[in-house]
Amino acid sequence: MASIKKQYELEGLCCGNCAANIEREVGGLDGVLSASVDFPSRLLTVELTGADFAESFADQAGKIARRHDSGIQLKEREAVQIGRKVLYLSGLGCADCAQKIEAAVARLDGVHAAGLDFVAQKLTIETLDPQKMPSVLRQAAQIIREIEPDVEISYSQKAAAEAEENGNKRWLRRAGLIAGAVLFVAGMVFPLPQPYHLILFLVSYLLVGGDVILRAARNITKGQIFDENFLMGVATIGAFCIGDYAEGVAVMLFYQVGEFFQDLAVERSRKSISALMDIRPDYANLKVGESVTKVSPEEVGIGDLILVRPGEKVPLDGTVVEGVSSVDTAALTGESLPRDVEPGSRLLSGSVNINGLLTVEVTREFGDSTVTKILDLVQNASGRKAPTENFITKFARYYTPTVVFAALALAVLPPLLLPGAAFVDWINRALTFLVVSCPCALVISIPLSFFGGIGGASKKGILVKGSNYLEALNNVDTIVFDKTGTLTKGNFRVTRIAAENGWSEEALLRYAAHAELYSSHPIAVSIREAYKSEPDAAQVADYEEISGKGVRVKVQGRTVLAGSGKLMESEKISYQASSSSGTTVYLAVDGVYAGSIVISDEIKPDSRQAIRDLKAAGVRKTVMLTGDNRKTGEAVAGELGLDEVYTELLPQQKVEQMEVLSKQIAKGGKLVFVGDGINDAPVLARADVGVAMGGVGSDAAIEAADVVLMTDEPAKLVSAIRIAKKTKSIVWQNIVFALGVKVLILVLAAFGLANMWEAVFGDVGVTIIAILNAIRATQGKDL
Repeated sequence: MASIKKQYELEGLCCGNCAANIEREVGGLDGVLSASVDFPSRLLTVELTGADFAESFADQAGKIARRHDSGIQLKEREAVQIGRKVLYLSGLGCADCAQKIEAAVARLDGVHAAGLDFVAQKLTIETLDPQKMPSVLRQAAQIIREIEPDVEISYSQKAAAEAEENGNKRWLRRAGLIAGAVLFVAGMVFPLPQPYHLILFLVSYLLVGGDVILRAARNITKGQIFDENFLMGVATIGAFCIGDYAEGVAVMLFYQVGEFFQDLAVERSRKSISALMDIRPDYANLKVGESVTKVSPEEVGIGDLILVRPGEKVPLDGTVVEGVSSVDTAALTGESLPRDVEPGSRLLSGSVNINGLLTVEVTREFGDSTVTKILDLVQNASGRKAPTENFITKFARYYTPTVVFAALALAVLPPLLLPGAAFVDWINRALTFLVVSCPCALVISIPLSFFGGIGGASKKGILVKGSNYLEALNNVDTIVFDKTGTLTKGNFRVTRIAAENGWSEEALLRYAAHAELYSSHPIAVSIREAYKSEPDAAQVADYEEISGKGVRVKVQGRTVLAGSGKLMESEKISYQASSSSGTTVYLAVDGVYAGSIVISDEIKPDSRQAIRDLKAAGVRKTVMLTGDNRKTGEAVAGELGLDEVYTELLPQQKVEQMEVLSKQIAKGGKLVFVGDGINDAPVLARADVGVAMGGVGSDAAIEAADVVLMTDEPAKLVSAIRIAKKTKSIVWQNIVFALGVKVLILVLAAFGLANMWEAVFGDVGVTIIAILNAIRATQGKDL
């Protein structure tokens, strides 16, 4: 039975430690192959053994989530299905109108089924022909607006009502906090006799921390003891029990204020990361005849015409049919230099039209567009966790129980073993231990740091598919480059024609152009361009490609061999090896050598500096693999300053060479392969980190690699490594700072030199500082 992948949104998740526990417990359920909770995006991603198990899984996962935090709501993220689309109708309050909408949409041409869930305000449409979906969506939107003009149509689920409800809860919580703080100040200023003194502080305590005590009690009934609510409750109630009323209220007040600022910092960091990828277009200007209508990008189909005005985002991939302009592709490539477009130019969604009015013919639907693929990639990247994240998750499981038991020992053992030791004094020290026993600073800030690093890299045109790959870029030992299209431009041109055995240069080039008629390889294209005429397909027959060597074909009835020296040798044809620098194509006609054509490539302008910068960044060895001849490969490697070069390699030999290089890697080091994403899949898969260049518009590159450089610049790889190093530096700053402060407070508390005020700072204060530090990773700046 095939496994299935599902994603669930954990609405209301605000505790990083809870996220780690939910991930662990969900991963242990029967039928779950893998589970990952991404705290920054509040997303649970699971791989299940089959569809049958999926029905019961949601209930089990929901119970686990609510056991850790009763406010969490588990909602399945709608999976994109071809021929199926969900519209969310916010504000739909008329059941009769809902029935009319459902009936009218169901009657539309091309609709297989339509169902409107009035309670969930959700309209589901299915079509037999996926190509008709954009047209159906436009008609459905028009029907909805005619029947219910005030309904807001959305193609992604909104939670406005829940946001309003949560907003009311927040205001009640703040009001209680303020009232409690006023009573606390009154208790401190006005000396009152007992029991009024106790009553005033008790009411203040319940107003300030009542929700914490309730959550703790609820979680205890569900078996969750070692959470921050329980620990803070025990610490402050313990303060009341030993007569420190004011300290008990003050610590809870400080904790709640800190929690408020912590939630604010987390939310702002989420927003700042989301803003980095704010490239999703909000609408498209659909042109039908002379009329232009503003519609959702999902309502536009292949072949439709859209209008893109100056200053607007390009909503879908397409080809310019009218107009001249410059477009800003910075959101896709990280490059600030605008690109000029004219009729016939390819236009990618997510770029911004700068100054001209463009009419564009759509070539891809929105769900398959460049901007959608990039957004999906970045948003799902944090599901692949870095080793450091996994370590912190495991560490947190043992840290809190260890500190709690240490606090228990601190409260009980010294008074029993040390003469003159008072229980009250040691209990107070133990309560301070409890306050700093929550690892929130780590379990919140570490995922945020990696998530921010990935977002910052994407802003520079570097797409990293997981925090595990971002961390791996810190330990690069060897980088292996493909030559053509990676270190060189891939713009081949014929630089020399050497005709032999009575052949003329013109005749040799004509036969070569016809022999390479059906090949899309850049070398074949350059030969046809040099011929300057269109080869006649009627003259070509029996085309056969010989893997890694060349082609055999009949041109005008004569058998032509065109390819490398290995092809000549395998066919037992005597030939004159070329001494020219460049790629040489040898030709033989009817078994007799006819001559050679030399094609040269140009090194990219930033390749030399990129190799130098990689060395400076700590890369031990740089290697180039190429199918070119030895002379050409060594010339390029020498010019760039590469450490090793392996030439005349067939595709399978490149994989074999990667195996050899992997055995030479230093302990803990990583092997990186960099190619253009074309025919590199086996080599990319063999590397620890596969990097594809020129990802803009290339589905193959985006699918095949672990890291995608959206432009053709090798220097982007240097930026990726520097961003990775900066991100890891921030991660370890947070780890050392958080643990350092907590250990310091634990030691001081054990000797009676720290109270619960300092302990609250060691918990909430440190968390806020760590989160603010994590936000720096979003800037995507090199070290």
